[in-house]
Amino acid sequence: MDAAPRSPLRVDVIALLPEVFTAYWSESMLGRAQHAGLLHCRVWQLRDYTYDKHHVTDDAPYGGGVGMVMKPEPIFTAVEAVRSDEPRELVIVMAPTGTPFTQALAQELAEGYDHLIFVCGRYEAMDERVHDHLAQREISIGDYVLTGGELPALVVIDAVARLLPGVLGGEGAADNESFVTGLLEYPHYTRPPVYRGWAVPEVLLSGHHEAIRRWRRETSLRRTLERRPELLNTAPLTLEDQRILDRLMAERRQGEICNADLLAGNQSDEESQLQSDQGTGTGTAPAGPS
Repeated sequence: MDAAPRSPLRVDVIALLPEVFTAYWSESMLGRAQHAGLLHCRVWQLRDYTYDKHHVTDDAPYGGGVGMVMKPEPIFTAVEAVRSDEPRELVIVMAPTGTPFTQALAQELAEGYDHLIFVCGRYEAMDERVHDHLAQREISIGDYVLTGGELPALVVIDAVARLLPGVLGGEGAADNESFVTGLLEYPHYTRPPVYRGWAVPEVLLSGHHEAIRRWRRETSLRRTLERRPELLNTAPLTLEDQRILDRLMAERRQGEICNADLLAGNQSDEESQLQSDQGTGTGTAPAGPS
């Protein structure tokens, strides 16, 4: 018996720059997902939830210091206005102190929740009471500083939305992408078969599906070993994967030995040449007094 179709994932965003979101998620994949009823995104202007005539959302920090702090009242009011108190609802604050965002976390959000509420900060910081008493999850997209939480929220929304069933257009469409399998993805090619003298690997033109599968797996493992070796510590590897890795690592060690021998040989040749030049008087001698 087929499972009942899932309701669209609801995404609400509280921000000071709502236009950033509407411009992005009305296009491409997110736009199609909303049109297909798989995703429902809304953004709310934080200033609409202030109480003063100037719609102030920030104030000077207690104790002094540089910058302004976002006031708690409009943030709490805005979030409470869009909350539905469903069991699969989550309030997310984008913050540098949050959990680092990963593909596994994107999968957790896509599978575990029906309603995501994002709070995007600006200025120096948000009042700590937002973090302590409103946020149910804090997320960071990396160890660097941005001017606001809008771009980080869009990163998370994009990564989560593409994991929803049907968004990418086919079952398993995202199964082999980088980080989904714990490895970096294999390289991709399309027409023409030769461009500026650079040819597509012959195996991809062979039509031999098993050979293509093996090539893709090996290049995925090779890329990961060369560029992100730490991923191999947690990636689920088969016995075939381990045999390939053992061979790749042996090839690497052999290459390092050859390079070391070549470097040593070059140094020896240079020393021999220098000694020969000095013995025949053709070497460069220190300049004497004039």
